[in-house]
Amino acid sequence: MEAEVYKGYAIWGHAIREHGDILQSERYAGSGTITIGSKFVEASGVLGSFETEEDAQVAGLAWAHAWIDSHG
Repeated sequence: MEAEVYKGYAIWGHAIREHGDILQSERYAGSGTITIGSKFVEASGVLGSFETEEDAQVAGLAWAHAWIDSHG
């Protein structure tokens, strides 16, 4: 999980390892979460399937940035 503060919101990019065929390379589902203080604001749901944990986390953070920018 990758976290940062953006325009007063705490945002997280999540990477959830997908369980697939043992012969396939690992893949990660990406998602994002936004909070302010200790209050939940919004979560993305699954944004897609990514080849690396880092790519999945970056997608979650990018989603959170865009959500805040469009609702702020």
